[in-house]
Amino acid sequence: MTRFDTIERAVADIAAGKAVVVVDDEGRENEGDLIFAAEKATPELVAFMIRYTSGYICVPLTGADCDRLGLPPMYAINQDKHGTAYTVSVDAREGVSTGISAADRATTMRLLADRDAHAADFTRPGHVVPLRAKDGGVLRRPGHTEAAVDLARMAGLGPAGVICEIVSQKNEGDMARTEELRVFADEHELALISIADMIAWRRKNEKQVERIAEARIPTRYGEFRAVGYKSIYDEVEHVALVLGDLAVDGGEDVLVRVHSECLTGDVFGSLRCDCGPQLDAAMEMVAKEGRGVVLYMRGHEGRGIGLLHKLQAYQLQDSGHDTVDANIELGLPADARDYGTGAQILVDLGIKSMRLLTNNPTKRAGLDGYGLSITERVPMPVRATAENLRYLRTKRDRMGHDLVGLDDLDLGETAQ
Repeated sequence: MTRFDTIERAVADIAAGKAVVVVDDEGRENEGDLIFAAEKATPELVAFMIRYTSGYICVPLTGADCDRLGLPPMYAINQDKHGTAYTVSVDAREGVSTGISAADRATTMRLLADRDAHAADFTRPGHVVPLRAKDGGVLRRPGHTEAAVDLARMAGLGPAGVICEIVSQKNEGDMARTEELRVFADEHELALISIADMIAWRRKNEKQVERIAEARIPTRYGEFRAVGYKSIYDEVEHVALVLGDLAVDGGEDVLVRVHSECLTGDVFGSLRCDCGPQLDAAMEMVAKEGRGVVLYMRGHEGRGIGLLHKLQAYQLQDSGHDTVDANIELGLPADARDYGTGAQILVDLGIKSMRLLTNNPTKRAGLDGYGLSITERVPMPVRATAENLRYLRTKRDRMGHDLVGLDDLDLGETAQ
């Protein structure tokens, strides 16, 4: 297991003008980039980058800065398989010679990061390639482009970075992978971090949601207060069904269900899963309690893989795969859900501690922290049918769900 450094160390190093090494997911590029802040570019930093990387140095910028500096896409229709948004290349108009030297490129990089720079300050084409980062950074796209802009911003600098892929010193012609990158970082006293850790850090430390609306919702279980939220970066909408006064007892020991969206189970009544019955049971249990929250998380369809991917997984399940292997066969994680947004919603509602309605220990781990504590895990009733029995057994045996009494059920199960 590769040892990664803290995000805090990387941010401090970026602020101090040092470079850091950032790795992405093994299922993506599986590469490490050397990254530093564009406004801190020096001939020495650029020369170091050229020596140990591919040399194809890019400068990630925000979309707004690309527009301000007159940097259109390099090609009208982006055909890059990872969606890297190259713009036209540039050189600084003044203060450079040919534009290719480390000193010249450092000048161009600093100018790209200059808030007072204008489109006319650059010549096109040139020897530095700006990249257009997605708004929202790594929370919208887990790439090195967004990581560079995020790191510069988190360091209190202008949102502009410098990146290039580190080449392998062991395997000529290949890129350096994680273990070699750890050795490289240690040798040069650089921080090594992952984009996955950056995503987790931002979700925990930055506000992700805003409260939009609130309305009365009468249901067969009683009258709830529906509080609507929108994720700031991906604009996914969520709703919390609130019953009673959460401020009683200082927001402590509130009964909470965090329910992942399931169109097929919650709306269509599909028997392939137990999602619909779990939603009903949660609302009923909160109603009997007289105080609590049922948080309905959108964007969690199919444990986070999306509706169409879930239907593709169903096709594979009909051919004999279980729910975990079907996702893996599609190149998707068994569970892609993140609960950071949900935790922020619960905190916004004034909850300090909760009794969590779940059979899933991963959900408990995902919600713990964020200023919240979980005082008790309250088990959900197991609602098995012949259609979902194999699915439930897979959740228990392969995903660690605590489904007590499942083997005592005698159902004529169908293959799923």
